[in-house]
Amino acid sequence: MRFPTPLIPARLVRRYKRFLADVELEGTGEIVVAHCPNPGAMLGLADPGMRVWLEPNDDPEKKLKFGWRLVELPGGHLAGIDTSVPNRVVGEALAARAIPELAAWEGIRPEVRYAEKSRVDFFLSGAGKPDAYVEVKNVHLRRHGDLAEFPDCVTARGARHLDDLAAMVGEGHRAVMLYLVQRSDCARFDLARDLDPAYGAAFDRARQAGVEAICYGTDITTSGVVFGPPIPVLA
Repeated sequence: MRFPTPLIPARLVRRYKRFLADVELEGTGEIVVAHCPNPGAMLGLADPGMRVWLEPNDDPEKKLKFGWRLVELPGGHLAGIDTSVPNRVVGEALAARAIPELAAWEGIRPEVRYAEKSRVDFFLSGAGKPDAYVEVKNVHLRRHGDLAEFPDCVTARGARHLDDLAAMVGEGHRAVMLYLVQRSDCARFDLARDLDPAYGAAFDRARQAGVEAICYGTDITTSGVVFGPPIPVLA
């Protein structure tokens, strides 16, 4: 997935109201408001003074002319903060048959309604195969070494998705929770059970019911984000 418009650097002044951020553009020093496409806590990724990368736009229908996309990390690493990116990255990978666990399914449909009040990120179908329900979660929390964690705050919606996937397995389908690590400094994945014990419990129920859990990394540059190598799941 390539960014449609070249990104420009800035310094974060503050993030507020979850979806807004004041940033100082490099070179001009101008303070502008950028859209922050992330409802989560963004622990360690929203500290004032961090260097960030913005995508400008000239769409007259958009009130904000900048969208926050990346954060620079120590050691030359990057983290993506746009929670819409993982579905686009995984969608491209599914179409390219780049996910070994899911490469055998020919039919790929995004955002399909299922269960009582959910939409699955991807519904996969294929002749002679059980339907596969694939939920994608964005991962960008790192607190210990090279360990990526999810979630970064309480997510009742995420727990519901796990229970919905477990129900699909009970009906004879396949269900996969795919965690996509949108930062370049992690090599392992686990649950942040201390931040959301209820999500951890839902994960355990889902696994016991037969829901699969897989994790992949991403290759991130200021040009785009692409599907990366597998990352071991410790949970």
